Amino acid sequence: MQRLSIAAAPVGTGESRRSLTPEALARRSAQRRSMYIAQGVSYIVDAVILQFYYVAGTTGPASAVLYLVSGVTVTSIALLLSEINFNDRFKDHYLTVPQSIIGITIQLVAIYLAPEVGFYFVCINFIILGFASLRTTARQIALVWTYSTVGLSVLFLMTDKPISMPMFTRMEHLLALACFVTALGRFASTGLYGSSMREALYKNSSELKRAYARIEELADLDELTGVHNRRCIMKILNEEIDRAQRGQRPCSVAMIDLDSFKRINDRFGHPVGDEVLRSFAIAMFANVRSIDKIGRYGGEEFLLILPDAAMDQAVRTLERLRLMIADLDWLAISPNLVVTMSAGLAAVRRDDTADSLLARADSALYRAKDAGRNCVIADSLRAALPVVRIGQPESQAS
Repeated sequence: MQRLSIAAAPVGTGESRRSLTPEALARRSAQRRSMYIAQGVSYIVDAVILQFYYVAGTTGPASAVLYLVSGVTVTSIALLLSEINFNDRFKDHYLTVPQSIIGITIQLVAIYLAPEVGFYFVCINFIILGFASLRTTARQIALVWTYSTVGLSVLFLMTDKPISMPMFTRMEHLLALACFVTALGRFASTGLYGSSMREALYKNSSELKRAYARIEELADLDELTGVHNRRCIMKILNEEIDRAQRGQRPCSVAMIDLDSFKRINDRFGHPVGDEVLRSFAIAMFANVRSIDKIGRYGGEEFLLILPDAAMDQAVRTLERLRLMIADLDWLAISPNLVVTMSAGLAAVRRDDTADSLLARADSALYRAKDAGRNCVIADSLRAALPVVRIGQPESQAS
């Protein structure tokens, strides 16, 4: 609880007041307010203990009053500055170093004025340094430590003050116990505060990792269709080619094109065209294996990678997909809408690169277009599978 106001914002956050929303500023102000209230309560607790020492005849009458007035005054000024958002002008909106030095100064003055219970205020110095170390840089905490060390050295070595902790009477025994119990409580609160900081940092780190993973995922996806974008599908293609060649395993690649897509856009409009692309991608994704990868290669062209699929299996898969696409209820998108696809297939060879493999698949796709569209042609077969026409209107044929 003691001197909680020295806890600052995480070092290096660099948040300027202009970059914060009103809600964020209000939240930071509320956090500081609770800290300053706790600090004021701590000064009051210390002043009460000092007053009991006066009653016991250990200290003078002015010690408790001066300690309370100075502590409450400093806390009130800090709270006032916080409420007018003065603190938000600084990167460390708790002003850790100034608050720590002021708090240590009050403790040093208290040791000088009430040396009979000086060790109690030395303990509070430890608490201030402990809280400061949670939020400051190494250089800043070295500055605060140096200031405290110099002040204590002056008091211990350059004055004749009898700095001690009296234990002569039953009352002094009880008051000493109260001093150390309250100090231990504040030490414990330092540990709990550090633990809450670690938990908050862990939570923020986990959220950042999830956000980063989501950003990476979005960077790999085509915004319109939700399948892999060209950059990502090309990366996967290179990996699958390498895996197939190293393991001497089959791998087939299909270049797929939606037939007469430009005329779909011209006749039905681009919103319908976008919906066709989305629906096509969803249908394809839902009807391939989990190890198969589909990506948008460009425009209405898609690339389907079929790992561990020999050419005959790939041909059967593409023919099934072709029939499925032709049989979809495209009328739900727009009346008189018919959508078909053509595909060119190529299998990975031992000396293939991505460019050579795609060139063969693209050549097979062009032959599928020349064969009348709505068909699948495999590069290795050099011929088209039987063409099945699906009532395609003349307005969609080229």
